Amino acid sequence: QVPLVESGGGLVQAGGSLRLSCAASGSDLNIGSMGWYRRAPGKQRELVASITSDGIAAYGDTVKGRSTVYIDISRKTVYLAIDTLEPEDTAVYYCKCKDFYGIWEFWGQGTQVTVSS
Repeated sequence: QVPLVESGGGLVQAGGSLRLSCAASGSDLNIGSMGWYRRAPGKQRELVASITSDGIAAYGDTVKGRSTVYIDISRKTVYLAIDTLEPEDTAVYYCKCKDFYGIWEFWGQGTQVTVSS
């Protein structure tokens, strides 16, 4: 098990910005990719953004164009920024980490993000 330490989240006003970070600190895991997913009430979990260890990023359609994901592989930390927040961005955000060979994946506990209108 690789512990993932998530930071950020909380209550944010619509139109504002969100900053999340997730660290796989204390791990010897050879990281292949890290990313963020979210689950809104009554909905399935969906991709927010992911990034490989060499910097190739992918974004979910709902945040594309207003979000940025970045990985600091030396710190085993992934950062996510979402701008122009909408109430529809309200969800529990989960960090995910996969090993280099894609065999193992680990999830964080989740952090609640609530966007008020």
